[in-house]
Parts: sequence; C-alpha cells; structure tokens
Amino acid sequence: MKRKAAFEPGDLVRSFTGHFGLVLSTKTLENIRGKARQGRKPGHFFAPGCAEKIDYLIQVPVFFEDGTFDIMRSMNIKAVPEDLEERRAKLEEMLRNM
Repeated sequence: MKRKAAFEPGDLVRSFTGHFGLVLSTKTLENIRGKARQGRKPGHFFAPGCAEKIDYLIQVPVFFEDGTFDIMRSMNIKAVPEDLEERRAKLEEMLRNM
C-alpha cells in the first residue's frame, strides 16, 4: 500500500510569503541539518513538546534560496505550477555545495 503525499522530494514550492524552495528527502534533510541553519519562516511547523514527523502530507522539509531550511506546514506552501528550471538548478547546486 502506497502512502498518500501532497508533496514529493524534488518538488519546487513557494511559501505564502513568496520564497521559493525545494522539497527535501529525509536523507538530504539529515545531511544538511548541521550545515544550514533553520530559517523559522512564517508557516513553519511549531508545536512545543511534539517531535517533528516528516510525512509530506502535513509536515514538509523545504530548502530555501537564502540557504536556510524549515519543516513547513503543507497548507503554507504551494507547488509551483510552471517549471522554473533555473530556480530548481540553483537550489540543487546550493545543496550539492553543502
């Protein structure tokens, strides 16, 4: 049985404040966690006493253009309908250089 997910790793998304980002896999998130700082952008997941549970349905890890990452609530990000290859390539290059 396949799990339902709103977002997939590698999707290009935009926060409601207009910041573009790339959805991360759990493995990539663990790799950059010590190298990039958490951005605390509006719409990030915050629940005192609750551990984060990456499920790509409610909590989605996103790497942003400013070099920060956040676990975002899925209701606060939207998939980018048009394919912006230059933005995606820029974000992937930033991840490779970390």
